[in-house]
Amino acid sequence: MLDTRLPELSVPDPTSGPLDPASLFDLPKQALWLEIGFGAGEHLVWQAKQNPDIGLIGAEPFLNGLTSCISAIDESGVQNVRLHGEDARPLLEALPEASVQKLFVLHPDPWRKRRHWERRIIGPQGLDLMARVLADGGELRTATDHAGYQIWMLRHLRADPRFEWLAKTADDWRVRPDDWPETRYAAKAVREGCPIMLLRLRRRPRAA
Repeated sequence: MLDTRLPELSVPDPTSGPLDPASLFDLPKQALWLEIGFGAGEHLVWQAKQNPDIGLIGAEPFLNGLTSCISAIDESGVQNVRLHGEDARPLLEALPEASVQKLFVLHPDPWRKRRHWERRIIGPQGLDLMARVLADGGELRTATDHAGYQIWMLRHLRADPRFEWLAKTADDWRVRPDDWPETRYAAKAVREGCPIMLLRLRRRPRAA
């Protein structure tokens, strides 16, 4: 499956130069959404099925996740998903500025050891890349069940003037919206009694 379907679904190598989102899909799309670290692809494929006029790119470096996602794509019949089977950072660098309307980073690796914290995707370097590709008014959605990463995320996101946290009440970060399906990973965290923090943030307009 990987030998045949992955090349058909993959975006061009982002290290070879800038990417043109319009060239990635057979039919024109109203907007581009991106999911970083899609796991088994449940959320990515669900969003694609619910939003056929949107083009979605999913980045996931692990072969098991890619295989599961390709199976889900084929079973669902969606035609609006493209994959990047490597680290997401080169992809973020190759996409045009302000080209992404929604960006999902759901349950990223918390890199539990302190000496690895600089690798966290929700951190200064990762947020620079995300803020560059997100369009003005675009939305960043992120979630974690790791208590330490929750504190880290809030500290970095609330300190970043490019992002506006959309929560008005506690339920806004505790209760899953209807258009945010629960993945197997999230369901496992709930069963194990690990509260999940669900964050929605808006990309503030760039300075004129």
